[in-house]
Amino acid sequence: MLVNATNFVIVIYIGLYTMEVLGPILEIVHIMLDPIAKYFKYHRGVKKYMMILHKKLEELKCRKDDIESRLNIDLLQSGKTLKKEVQLWLDGACKIISQVDSLSKEVGDMKYLSRARLGKKITVTIKVVDEHHRKGDFVDRLVIDAPTGNKVTLPTTELVGKSTARRNMEQLWDCLMDDSCRKIGVYGMGGVGKTTMIKLIHNRLLEETNKFDHVIWVSVSKFASVTQLQDKLARAIGVCMPENESEMVRAAKLFAMIRTTKNCVLIFDDVWEAFQLEDVGIPEPGADNKSKFVLTARLADVCLRMGCKQIKAELLSEEEAWNLFVEKAGLDVISPYIEPIAKEVAKQCACLPLAIVTIARSLKGVTESCEWRNALEELRDSTRGHHDMRRVFEQLKFSYNHLDDEKHRNCLLYCALYPEDFGIRRKELIERLITGGVIDRMCSRRAAFDKGHAMLNKLEKACLLECVMNKSEDTKQVKMHDLVRDMVIHVNGISSRLMVKSGMHLREIPDGNYWTEDLEMVSLMHNYISGIPSDVSPMCTRISTLLLASNHCLTMIPDPFFMHMATLEVLDLSDTSIEALPSSISKLGKLSALLLRRCAKLRLVPSLEKLILLRKLDLCHAGIKEIPQGIEMLINLRYLNLHTPYLEFLPCGVLSKLLNLQVLITFGASKTSKVKGYEVASLRKLETFSGQFYNIHEFNICPFY
Repeated sequence: MLVNATNFVIVIYIGLYTMEVLGPILEIVHIMLDPIAKYFKYHRGVKKYMMILHKKLEELKCRKDDIESRLNIDLLQSGKTLKKEVQLWLDGACKIISQVDSLSKEVGDMKYLSRARLGKKITVTIKVVDEHHRKGDFVDRLVIDAPTGNKVTLPTTELVGKSTARRNMEQLWDCLMDDSCRKIGVYGMGGVGKTTMIKLIHNRLLEETNKFDHVIWVSVSKFASVTQLQDKLARAIGVCMPENESEMVRAAKLFAMIRTTKNCVLIFDDVWEAFQLEDVGIPEPGADNKSKFVLTARLADVCLRMGCKQIKAELLSEEEAWNLFVEKAGLDVISPYIEPIAKEVAKQCACLPLAIVTIARSLKGVTESCEWRNALEELRDSTRGHHDMRRVFEQLKFSYNHLDDEKHRNCLLYCALYPEDFGIRRKELIERLITGGVIDRMCSRRAAFDKGHAMLNKLEKACLLECVMNKSEDTKQVKMHDLVRDMVIHVNGISSRLMVKSGMHLREIPDGNYWTEDLEMVSLMHNYISGIPSDVSPMCTRISTLLLASNHCLTMIPDPFFMHMATLEVLDLSDTSIEALPSSISKLGKLSALLLRRCAKLRLVPSLEKLILLRKLDLCHAGIKEIPQGIEMLINLRYLNLHTPYLEFLPCGVLSKLLNLQVLITFGASKTSKVKGYEVASLRKLETFSGQFYNIHEFNICPFY
């Protein structure tokens, strides 16, 4: 019995010893086998997962259709608008549906070795679809009461010219009070004060009469399509229109909503082309709805073609023009030596309010008669011909030339590169001015921004720019008056150095006749250009700036395109769908700014090692997974933005070589793209840093104050 007990103890000991040895081995085997098991699970389950995904997607589509059906009923009620959370859900649903369609195509073309990767991707997508379907269970109503925007007075200036302007306005008022007059068109040359007059009418309707229950204001731009008109009208009445619907369906919805609104005045300001009211969704004004339609336009033909009673906005009389000039130039007490010269200057403004205000303010504070005489001579020399638009250009050109220096004129030129009637964020514009060298190199970026704000403020005070508020972002923007923009483009385009076709709905780049050797600046922003032919290689040997931003359909630029652009300094491809940059970019040795913001599909960037003059590289939300080769050679780089979630790795030792960096942004990159404290600490000129360190120790290394 004793021997057997001993043997039993030995067996147990050996068993325990064996488990102690084999345990870690089995754990390692388990760790190794688990990913393999998952791999084969994803590999084998692609077909099954796709069936589940399509079922989930169908459920999501059904919920989306149900929500849109409910909206079609709810939005017919006057004064209702879509909840933002509902709009956000609908946008998300459309995005997910598009992503699943792309994934289905990818599965259809998949290779054998990619099955596991796609299987995993499908399972992740199933969870996304399922979660979004769950979020769409809206228990409450989908709409809310719209803001009472039709009760808000519009900001405007006082009436210019007490008799002429008053006569124009009273004529319009009488038409509004006349039940037999349903459509009214106010026309006149640019800058005559049509918008000011119609704003005053708008405010007066709200304050002085109960004849109309609703007054709706819509600002129209020169190249507004039917869809854009529908969007503007929808925003004005406080509703959101789905982007994927046809013009006819959108028009039907708008028509149904507006038809329920009686006693309404609908004002369309700055209309350039006639359109059919029913195409947009506007009921024809009549005795049944007791409504009115008012528009302003520069061309009488627009009013005529839209069946409006025409009212011409007349120019000021000479006396009114002089009184306005005195007021804006600050000539409360005028020298007898200056007065006759000033009157001649006022006459050169041709009684046009815009020209009078602009030129008078440019001479505000001038007390020397010699300066007044010089101003008069410059105006007389620049006045040629009798064409109204040319006359306005020349008057505005005087104010343009009267700016202190070329920097302010170049600032206006950069504003003119944006589309017409475009609200430009001040920060974005100042960044462009810094990038383009309009703002000289300062001791710090803060100083450069201060300089930029001072320049914009001066141009606003000179009435060459207008300050506007972006209500959704609560930020200040600048906007350039249509005539001022046209004048700036006209002045700079005379020598063929400028090509501006931003916001003109282009689907192809301009043909070869536009790409002249003298071109220096090209703006094709905010268009629908989808590609550039492979045989296009413009001979632009002087070009310095090329802006292709916000061409969301642009996917490819052929390699020869930049072959003859060795002088290019600023290249902006932001907000495009470009997937790979052509290798010829590596040869643009004078490039100082490469802007690739929100190029989410971008994967391939050629080596940048030869771009040693590059000062700004913006890859914010670009689709790159690794930093471009040769970035450590960019010793002149001042601004580097790597704020992108796609970046998988940030090599050590690269940032510390960029000794001139003032702005470094890595925050938002993947968790593996953290920075070392010693690298940031070595950047002695760094003013702005946004990123993540590996740990608190790395943070403490940096001398932040």
